[in-house]
Amino acid sequence: MGEDPSALVAAAAAGDSLAWNAIVEQYTGLLWSIARGYRMSTADSADAVQTTWLRLVEHLDRIDDPSRLPGWLATTVRRECLRTLRRSKREQPSFDDEGLPDVVDDAAPLDAALLNDERDAALWRALEQMPERCRLLIRVLMASPPPSYAEVAAALDMPIGSIGPTRQRCLDRLRRLAEVDGALVDPAPPGGGGR
Repeated sequence: MGEDPSALVAAAAAGDSLAWNAIVEQYTGLLWSIARGYRMSTADSADAVQTTWLRLVEHLDRIDDPSRLPGWLATTVRRECLRTLRRSKREQPSFDDEGLPDVVDDAAPLDAALLNDERDAALWRALEQMPERCRLLIRVLMASPPPSYAEVAAALDMPIGSIGPTRQRCLDRLRRLAEVDGALVDPAPPGGGGR
C-alpha cells in the first residue's frame, strides 16, 4: 500500500482508476484522522473528506511535486474542516434564549374578534331572559362613562342603598343564565383539549 505517490499521481492523472483507488485507499485514513480532530459530526467530517477528494480530482494534473501529496491532502482537509465550522457557526440555530429579550406579543389572537362576537351575542341572549328591572339596571350601569349612583337612583326610581345589592343579584342571575349557554363557557387552558 505504501506505493510511490509520484507514480500513483501520474497514473491517476492519466486516467488509471486503479491508481486513483490506491491513492484513496492509502490516504483516506489520514484525512479522516485530521477531520475527526476538529470534533465535527460524522456527516460534516465525511463532507470535508469528500470535498478534499474532489479538490484533488480538480487539481490532479497540476500537482508539481507528487511526493508532497500527503501534505497537500492534509492542508486541504484542514481548510475544508475550518470552512465547515465557520459555516455551521453562521447557520447554527440557537435554542438558548439567554441572550434574547423577553418579547411580549401584544397582538390579539386571530380569532379574538369572532370569540368576542360570540360572547357578546350569548350575553345579550342571557340578558333578554332576565326581568326588566335587572335588564334596565345592568344597561344603565354599563353606560360609558358610568353614571353615578345618584343618577341611577333618579333614572330608575330606586333608593341609592339598594343599587349595589340589586346589581349583585342581577349579575349573579346573568352569570347563571350565561353558564347555560355554551358560548360563555371558558375554553380549556392550553394543552387541555379545547372546548
